[in-house]
Amino acid sequence: QVQLVESGGGLVQPGGSLRLSCAASGSIFSIYTMAWYRQAPGKQRELVATMTRGGFTNYGDSVKGRFTISRDNAKNMAYLQMNSLKPEDTAVYYCNARIATSLSSTVTDYWGQGTQVTVSL
Repeated sequence: QVQLVESGGGLVQPGGSLRLSCAASGSIFSIYTMAWYRQAPGKQRELVATMTRGGFTNYGDSVKGRFTISRDNAKNMAYLQMNSLKPEDTAVYYCNARIATSLSSTVTDYWGQGTQVTVSL
């Protein structure tokens, strides 16, 4: 069984910064892509950032230049540094990871429970 647990969300003023963390645990053989998604009330879940095991990154257009994804493969961790936050960044942020639980298993998508980020005065 695999678990993803996010932390680091909270309330921040516009222009401020937050750092989200995602910890993967359980029966993990290898973690491939790790990613952050977000979902605001009444909107569809959208991609924020992805990072392959080898370090290739991709960002949603709305966060380019402000957010940075990183990961620590040895610790099975992913991070999202969010700078210059705007009210429109308010959402529940979800960690996603593509994980193989054994050498012969298929790669499966896992999701965390989400962490709330609120950007407001």
